[in-house]
Amino acid sequence: MLYELFGWLADNHLRGFGVFEYITLRAVLACATALVIGLIAGPFVIRRLTALKIGQAVRSYGPESHLIKTGTPTMGGALILIAIGISTLLWADLTNRFVWAVLLVTFGFGWIGWVDDYRKVVRRDPEGMPARQKFFWQALIGLVASVYLTFAISAPATANVWPLIRDWVASGFTMPLPTRADLIVPFFKSVSYPLGVFGFVALTWIVIVGTSNAVNLTDGLDGLAIMPTVMVGAALGVFAYVIGRTDYSRYLLFPYIPGSGELMVLCAALAGAGLAFLWFNAYPAQVFMGDVGALALGGMLGTIAVVVRQEIVLFIMGGVFVAETLSVMVQVTWFKYTKRKYGQGRRILRMAPLHHHFEVGGWKETQVVVRFWIISMMLVLIGLSSLKIR
Repeated sequence: MLYELFGWLADNHLRGFGVFEYITLRAVLACATALVIGLIAGPFVIRRLTALKIGQAVRSYGPESHLIKTGTPTMGGALILIAIGISTLLWADLTNRFVWAVLLVTFGFGWIGWVDDYRKVVRRDPEGMPARQKFFWQALIGLVASVYLTFAISAPATANVWPLIRDWVASGFTMPLPTRADLIVPFFKSVSYPLGVFGFVALTWIVIVGTSNAVNLTDGLDGLAIMPTVMVGAALGVFAYVIGRTDYSRYLLFPYIPGSGELMVLCAALAGAGLAFLWFNAYPAQVFMGDVGALALGGMLGTIAVVVRQEIVLFIMGGVFVAETLSVMVQVTWFKYTKRKYGQGRRILRMAPLHHHFEVGGWKETQVVVRFWIISMMLVLIGLSSLKIR
């Protein structure tokens, strides 16, 4: 909104407002706006959640030390989404196709998380929405987003998206995608793999849905999930800026994707909103993110990574999310296998996800969180190094 207003003022001989055309300035303002909104609205949101008795129901099979967290307000992720939404509407170019794609995925997954958290609070069911139902809606939103992004990334402009879809259908579903839609292998100058429409849709779906669930699994300790999310989101903003400019993308040997640079504003808003939430989520947490925040932010990261063609880099930078997810998969698979073979399930880890393994092993909660933050920072730096090391 402000972007359009300042653009109109600049076009009407008030040239000083032309400075707001720069994505970097709007990204800084978006970050600051989201941060201020989060810090100001945070106490009010926490009071309202407390008054409505929207408290966390701690799972009985979790660490005993977490029982003291019972009753802590949850669904605080709504605060993050509000800050991101308002900041984006104020400072982003709302005619940009990628901005709306990311927002729709983010708030779509946020809606799923909201319903899940609501059932946990109102029905006092620690499990919330049934896993199959939750996965169905995630899969549906992810599939719609994947199909659209396949052609939105391939098209040079918004007006070309639907004609491109028609051309693909008219070709008998055999039309190849342009090279900018290839899967990029980081740290190599010219190694990429064409995916085709169906391959692109499949990969995009896996990245969006997988990242959403990975962040959700990581959100188990005070401040654990939000800081890696902020760091990865900020790094993706750098990639968005580079790939959205013809000069930088050509120099660094990345595909140029028109319009992708605008996602830097969303990444900055995510960083600001995340830091504001961390103010209240740091140990001992005054409020929990809940699925409404974790599912939404994970979906947001996955969608942005697809647009800027950095799926593999997201896998590297989000290594903490990946490790948490793999720990659950390995633990469950091994337990089921040994139960079927020996009649009694066995575990590889003391407890899954991975952060609970270390917590049960004697690490304090704050030690686990800070050490995972440090690992995330190192992984993000490795991912950013792929900008130049090619």
